[in-house]
Amino acid sequence: MTRRELRENVFKILFRVDFHEEDGLQEQLDLYMEDLENLKSTDISYITHKCREIFSKITEIDDAINASAKGWKTKRMSKMDLAILRLAVYEMKYEETIPDKVSINEAVELAKQYGTDDSASFVNGVLAKFVC
Repeated sequence: MTRRELRENVFKILFRVDFHEEDGLQEQLDLYMEDLENLKSTDISYITHKCREIFSKITEIDDAINASAKGWKTKRMSKMDLAILRLAVYEMKYEETIPDKVSINEAVELAKQYGTDDSASFVNGVLAKFVC
């Protein structure tokens, strides 16, 4: 898989998990992986590791999003936008090998593809405050 495809799969899992109990990550990972075809072990490893890392830092990530999203709290955001923001903020704060501009661009592209008409500008606005 390309990095973009891996990122998209991580986003989809983050979105799914938000509808289940907090300890449902492993179950959702297992169910999601069952539906994917031709997965390499490196892809499974990457997706699983990144999802676990994001959820291990979810409180810090949500606090950062809350601080940046003026007038919005994570509890009021659409689950789609929130999953995109969590992934991007994780990459920006904890993955030094991914430039911030790449994380923002990829998040905006996910928002255009999966979100509402306003999602891309909302996601871009929140994430832009992380690089200022």
